[in-house]
Amino acid sequence: MSHAPLKISNRQARALWLQSQGLATAPTGALDLMEIIRKLGFVQLDSIQVVSRAHHHILWSRNQNYREPMMDRLLGKERKIFEHFTHDASVLPMEYLPMWQRQFARKKAKLSQSSWYSGMSNASYRDGIKARIAEEGSLSTHAFDTKIEGPKKMWSRPPHKLALDYMWFAGELATCHRVNFTKFYNLADRVFPEEYRLTEVEDQAQIDWLCQGALDRMGFGTLGEVQKYWDAVSRAEVQNWANAASETLRPVLLQSADDQWIEGFAPADIESRLNDLPRPTSRLRILNPFDPVIRDRTRLSRLFGFDYRVEMFVPAAKRQWGYYVYPILEGDRFVGRIEIKADRKAGFIKVIGFWPENGSKWGAARSDKLEAELARLARLIGVSDVQWQNGVARPA
Repeated sequence: MSHAPLKISNRQARALWLQSQGLATAPTGALDLMEIIRKLGFVQLDSIQVVSRAHHHILWSRNQNYREPMMDRLLGKERKIFEHFTHDASVLPMEYLPMWQRQFARKKAKLSQSSWYSGMSNASYRDGIKARIAEEGSLSTHAFDTKIEGPKKMWSRPPHKLALDYMWFAGELATCHRVNFTKFYNLADRVFPEEYRLTEVEDQAQIDWLCQGALDRMGFGTLGEVQKYWDAVSRAEVQNWANAASETLRPVLLQSADDQWIEGFAPADIESRLNDLPRPTSRLRILNPFDPVIRDRTRLSRLFGFDYRVEMFVPAAKRQWGYYVYPILEGDRFVGRIEIKADRKAGFIKVIGFWPENGSKWGAARSDKLEAELARLARLIGVSDVQWQNGVARPA
């Protein structure tokens, strides 16, 4: 990184981040689902279904022709994606499997040292579970009946669940499919195609691929942001990669929303990327709390001046906003927050709370955009009505 740092204005940085993450253009046109997943690198899974589960919502935000069964087909029938752990449970393109071997090894090593999983490194216990799966086919945790041993504590798991988790993290088992989000486990060699499962890649090459892939998908970042993207490399490994790749990286100074200048680095083609940046669409979007643009709260605040936290695990009386509150993005600005909940059986989405962001004026045009987005979200989950709860004022 011998060049003088390139200054990237805050407006440029926001536009580049949204473009890199598939939110700079209108979510319309022909749907190429695998291309969306490849562009993101992974899609976080989450079991909570307030309106639509996080993974479905994330994909829909990038192309609103997406529908919920589509990702399940990629996983359970077409074997084009696999499940594992980035910063959280996620799906990744199946062709990335050779670059994910180090993550299997990292997770296995970490669990082997955990008091929670003591005994799960015992191969004979795992072999018994694998023998059942080999004979009976894919099984969920409900197929086993071991009980929690000792006093029950938060996050306690029965022995069979610990063993299934251990083998899933280690890559010995893989998610075969899901039924109503319940995970079914099968032997890895039955799920992972041989062409990817048997491909060996040196560990340093995996590190290089992960670090470069993270930076490409961000457009720019700090060492910490690169490390957090996949959460499959250590901070020291990112530092060593950056040192070795210094001639192909460009130092940058990033202007934050509060006019600070932050040191970072970018791919060598950063100037071309900036020159080719489209102006972000004026489309208003309700984003999921686990959207990758939202996930790194520090980066979110730094770029957009938008402070956001999920409050699902905060006692109701201590919440500032609500249980499951969605950020509202318009163009390259966050203009509000909305709490909504679906009643699929009754056929409507209910608006529980709405909060304009400070400094955002809500006139008729912006309010119409919000109503249009709520209607589109209703169509995603197959309901036909949006109802505002009594006492929640609609924007003017």
